[in-house]
Amino acid sequence: MIRVGIIGGIGSGKSFISKLFGYPVFNADDEVKYIYKKNKDCFNKLKKKLPKFIKTFPIQKKELISSISSNKKNLKIISSVVHPFVRKNMKKFIIRNKKSEMIIFDIPLLIENKLNKKKDIIIFVKSKKSKVLNRLKKRPNFNEKLIRNLRENQVILSKKIKLADYVINNNFSANVMKKKVKLIKKKILNERNSSRY
Repeated sequence: MIRVGIIGGIGSGKSFISKLFGYPVFNADDEVKYIYKKNKDCFNKLKKKLPKFIKTFPIQKKELISSISSNKKNLKIISSVVHPFVRKNMKKFIIRNKKSEMIIFDIPLLIENKLNKKKDIIIFVKSKKSKVLNRLKKRPNFNEKLIRNLRENQVILSKKIKLADYVINNNFSANVMKKKVKLIKKKILNERNSSRY
């Protein structure tokens, strides 16, 4: 099984690129949303650590946002509670898809949280600042301060790009991007017989 990690800055279009591969995708953001909605254990742990902010189950996004906006250190607290649940679900995903030729990890903090393995293929998604901002503004709960805090929490992008096996520019139409991903996918599958596997 080939493991592909999709990394890049916030709003670069990682989820869009991940879906274009046509293989099972582990989307960390979706997992986190599911955990906030369904996981009572996670709620209790967050409530214990941030009682001033976390009061409602299912966990409300506005409560999380207000806790991060009031003190950016709270983002680390939230991550330390949520991350083990995400890791657990990721392990289940890998087991569930063990017969798949390739699996895709759409995890914003893949490198920072050391979720990648040495043999993983890393793809960095690059995008123009103007396009990134347009994408972010379309998101519900768009908040400049929150975006800034999340951005600061990611390894400097110039360092991240150096870790990538491939860099993909997500500045074109969906059709062009489909072709670009198809080419990379072909290269990865051709490479599977090299010493890496």
